[in-house]
Amino acid sequence: MTPPTSRTLRALPGYPLAGFKERRLELEAAGVDVIDLGAGDADLQPPPGVVAAIQAAVQEPKMSRYPYQVGLPAFREAVAAWMERRFGVILDAATELLPLIGSKDGLAHLPFAFVNTGDAVVMPDPGYQAYRGGTVLAGGEPWMVPLRPDHDFLIPLGELPADVVARTRILYLNYPNNPTAASAPDSYYEEAIAFCREHDIVLVHDHAYSEIAFDGYRPPSILQFPGARDVAIEFHSLSKTYNMTGWRLGWAAGNRALVGALSKVKTFLDTGVFLGVQAAGVAALQSWASWVPGNVEVFQRRRDAAAAALRGAGFEITVPKATMYLWVPVPGGTASADYARRALDQQGVIVLPGSSLGEGGEGFFRVALTVAEDRLVEAASRLGRVG
Repeated sequence: MTPPTSRTLRALPGYPLAGFKERRLELEAAGVDVIDLGAGDADLQPPPGVVAAIQAAVQEPKMSRYPYQVGLPAFREAVAAWMERRFGVILDAATELLPLIGSKDGLAHLPFAFVNTGDAVVMPDPGYQAYRGGTVLAGGEPWMVPLRPDHDFLIPLGELPADVVARTRILYLNYPNNPTAASAPDSYYEEAIAFCREHDIVLVHDHAYSEIAFDGYRPPSILQFPGARDVAIEFHSLSKTYNMTGWRLGWAAGNRALVGALSKVKTFLDTGVFLGVQAAGVAALQSWASWVPGNVEVFQRRRDAAAAALRGAGFEITVPKATMYLWVPVPGGTASADYARRALDQQGVIVLPGSSLGEGGEGFFRVALTVAEDRLVEAASRLGRVG
């Protein structure tokens, strides 16, 4: 007998690529060459120093002890040094930083610290599902704001209903953005900070793609802007920058009360990140200046190859300044989920339908730059033949 599920569980959205993995296995078993551009999980390796660091760490007995929320002091210090070097943001490593089991950990759990039943949480639609899932699990109401081209894929803060703003506890922003690949101007960060200060709202900035930027663009930290430290907490991840998606390491930075509240929540949920992974994180951050530019060049070549090939196949493409994605209008006004299913069934290409990340994503699909240029070009050619 299966017990009845809770209302909370039933309110959670479905997994974005539900059913695609199973269908892929069926097709591959039948001999189909499948190109997977769905998940943001690149086929690239971490820096060699990262691998060497964890190999050494697992030989040290002290690394197998409970990390707790304090984690590895050397990792906190490395993060603080990097934040200052990269953004000019000076943080107290003990109180204004928190190691995370990937940034998803903190993004999903923050609502437990600040959201009561019935409170609203404003978030992008489409957007990373950790925002919505964490809000639902905390008893809040996700207020989904469509990201549209006419707003440059920014949340139009001045258009939010007054009654929603009055009960909003958290605002989630994510720039450079997943999935739209949009970037935000400095003036927008300043507007968001002023908005959250005025309305006593926690400002969350998901900065997972801070380093995957092209053509000289350098995405800022929201903590660089005046007043941000009063209201903001920013989330970083090593997953994309260093090809460490499975290692699960990131951090929160910013307002010490916000960081401290998240730390308290996590005390009841986990005992921190394996210390050996944090030691590897130190090595990753130390390789930033020497290794990351070459990795970003790989993504830039992939971006350029995929954009050119998709244009050649008849798609409308806006070339983004950052992220590892292209946000592509679905041709012919077809529903994005239908198009994605046909792309897999007819051509063996997996793309992420925009609607799987929220109704606001309808009309688009996402291409992840997770395979080599020749495979991206082949995938684009196949997508152009989807009937």
